[in-house]
Amino acid sequence: MDSRLLWGTVEMLVLEVVARETTYGYQIAQTVLQQSRGYFELKEGSLYPALHRMERQNLLSSYWMETDEGRRRKYYKITPYVAKALEKQRAEWAAFSKSVNSVLEATA
Repeated sequence: MDSRLLWGTVEMLVLEVVARETTYGYQIAQTVLQQSRGYFELKEGSLYPALHRMERQNLLSSYWMETDEGRRRKYYKITPYVAKALEKQRAEWAAFSKSVNSVLEATA
């Protein structure tokens, strides 16, 4: 997949996953990969900058927790502002995809 197509959708996909449950970066990437049937593979270079950006925007908050193996893992959860952000992103995505499909499906 051309990574330029993913650029505008990473935040929406991450927010959708984290809105369902508090989770950590690797699990977010795995959930997106599984639910997209292998189509969206979020790499560290796009996932973690997006997570940090969403924290700065107050869409996500985070905390550190020690795992059973003694490692520390950073968990992310949604903030009260995320419902409005998700609603807006869903509407933008619907309009965008509808418009792209209209062009692609147009007959000459």
